[in-house]
Amino acid sequence: MKSQDTPFEGGPMDGRVLPVLLGPTGHPPKTYRIPVPDAAGGPPTVLVYRRTPRGHTKRLGLVRGWKYVHDPEGLGDADRLRWPWSKPGPKPAAGSDPDNTPDGKPDDPTG
Repeated sequence: MKSQDTPFEGGPMDGRVLPVLLGPTGHPPKTYRIPVPDAAGGPPTVLVYRRTPRGHTKRLGLVRGWKYVHDPEGLGDADRLRWPWSKPGPKPAAGSDPDNTPDGKPDDPTG
């Protein structure tokens, strides 16, 4: 498999360059997760890094390379595929509007 030396910015990995395996398209993965073991033997902490362009060419605006930027929130659902036929994510508050039933549809008197 091919790999590419990719720099990391922010967080504990700031300034380090690691070889990252490339996918079938020749790009590194969109998110890079690094599990860090807990010294007390508890569950490991996971550091999340997001792929961003390192720079662009002048004429065509092509991406010159990639770098990873630390994502302190580590949103796991943000990198989920969003197809037009996919179900939407969870609803914000299930009782915010008293005129609606819990699933968000208005009550139907006919049944």
